[in-house]
Amino acid sequence: MNTNRQAAASILAAIALLPAGTRSSAGGLERLPEGAAGVASHYPGDRGIDKAPAVLFADDFRGCSSVADLRRKWDALYNETHLGIAEGAGGGGAGGRSLVMTIPKQEAPLDTGIAKLLTRTQRIVFLRWYEKFGAGWHVPDGSVHNGASISSRYFDRGSATPGIRADGRNKFLVNFENENSTGAAPGNMNVYVYWPEQGERWGDHFFPSGLVLPHSEGRSGEATFGKQFEARPDFSPVLDRWYCYEYMVRVNTPGSRDGRIALWVDGRLIADFPNLRLRDTDALEIDRIGFDVYIARNTERANTKWIASVVAATSYIGPVAALK
Repeated sequence: MNTNRQAAASILAAIALLPAGTRSSAGGLERLPEGAAGVASHYPGDRGIDKAPAVLFADDFRGCSSVADLRRKWDALYNETHLGIAEGAGGGGAGGRSLVMTIPKQEAPLDTGIAKLLTRTQRIVFLRWYEKFGAGWHVPDGSVHNGASISSRYFDRGSATPGIRADGRNKFLVNFENENSTGAAPGNMNVYVYWPEQGERWGDHFFPSGLVLPHSEGRSGEATFGKQFEARPDFSPVLDRWYCYEYMVRVNTPGSRDGRIALWVDGRLIADFPNLRLRDTDALEIDRIGFDVYIARNTERANTKWIASVVAATSYIGPVAALK
């Protein structure tokens, strides 16, 4: 284990010592739940969780024997020849199957993934899933996006709109992903955000430590997230290991900075970004969730990751509860 990976393991161990349940956020912010305090705690193995009042969508891929079966629940598949279905998934002994996404070794950019359009737009969405990166995952350089997305009008007739600034009225995007250029592979966890105060035409990266890229000097920590912001350690997940990921996107009231993004790993709060202005009009509400892998230049090796136990809801979900 190298120094970066040892540091990541130490960070996770420290997080694991924090008490479960809700905890006070800095500066009197609304407390956010942790651990087995969410919707999933009432549905061991996630069985029947799709019937929970707060749940918007759920898929454990149990009903999928082929990629074509994904179309029963998902509205869009991108480059589906690079998708697959595998037996087995992480999470509370729930079993089920997982979605496999693979980018082959090649020079040309490639994106593959799936997306779900919400039946009704939402002001707050929690998205939880299990994920692991293949052993040996490595991208030598270039742009990489490899996580989940929660967005509003970012996709125009199914196509992404990168490089077009969010202006408060046209769109917003929040991806929970890894930044290839930081930390040990696959890169430090962060959110990639298109929002009205982004630094350039491309989205910003927010890290748990408070680092904001680009133009970190003058934009990081309290400068963007206010005096209530609490810095937490950055880390990169260990390869070939299942983690439970969850994040919340709550849009702001137009004219106010009460938007909020929060991130959990294995039921522990690892980042909380308050005081955000994601929109300037009530017309922008969350309309889509998705998962993808995009690599601009995958010149060293084929890279694969797995997704399982997906749930979207209007309240905290938490890890899959163990079957009894």
